[in-house]
Order: sequence, then structure tokens, then C-alpha cells
Amino acid sequence: QVQLVESGGGLVQPGGSLRLSCAASGSISSIYGMGWYRQAPGKQRELVASITSGGTTNYADSVKGRFTISSDAAKTTVTLRMNSLKPEDTAVYTCNAALNGMVYWGKGTLVTVSS
Repeated sequence: QVQLVESGGGLVQPGGSLRLSCAASGSISSIYGMGWYRQAPGKQRELVASITSGGTTNYADSVKGRFTISSDAAKTTVTLRMNSLKPEDTAVYTCNAALNGMVYWGKGTLVTVSS
């Protein structure tokens, strides 16, 4: 069984930085890619950033130039570096992984950007 374990998140002031990590563990035979979604109160969940096993990245327009997604050599851990955070980045961030022909989700971690 595959599990996604997230770490990071918390409270940060506007303009600050945070790093989120997500590690996939278990029996993994194939990986297509991993990414991060977020859902703010009263809003729909949206893709923040993703990275394929080949290294292709994709970002929401709202985070381009501020967020960077990367993965480790095994492609089973992804890190989202978030800089120049804004109050509108406040949301629950959830890790997503497409592997073994299925889609898995983490439990989510809260990011709050506030002074």
C-alpha cells in the first residue's frame, strides 16, 4: 500500500518563505508524477505545481516565479519551495501522486500567510 507523508507548512508572514515536502512510501513500481494542490476556504481545489518523472514541471499562473517544485533522484519525494508568500496563498496544501497506475492523496497541511 502506498502512503504519502507530508511535512512543512505553518504560519508565515507575508513575503516569507516555506517549504513543503511529500514522500511516497510503500510498494511503488511506476511513477508518473507528483504535485501539490491547494484549497482555500470557500474556493475550489486548484493545482499549485506538479512535476513528472521526466522532470517536466507545471505551475499555476498565480505562483509562477515564486514557487519551485523539485523531486529527489528516486522521484518519490517532492519539495515545494514557496517564496514571497502572499495572504492569498493561505490554504490547505495537499500532495498528489500518480503512481502504480493510480492517484494517491496526502492528508493535507495548512499554510497560513498572515501578519
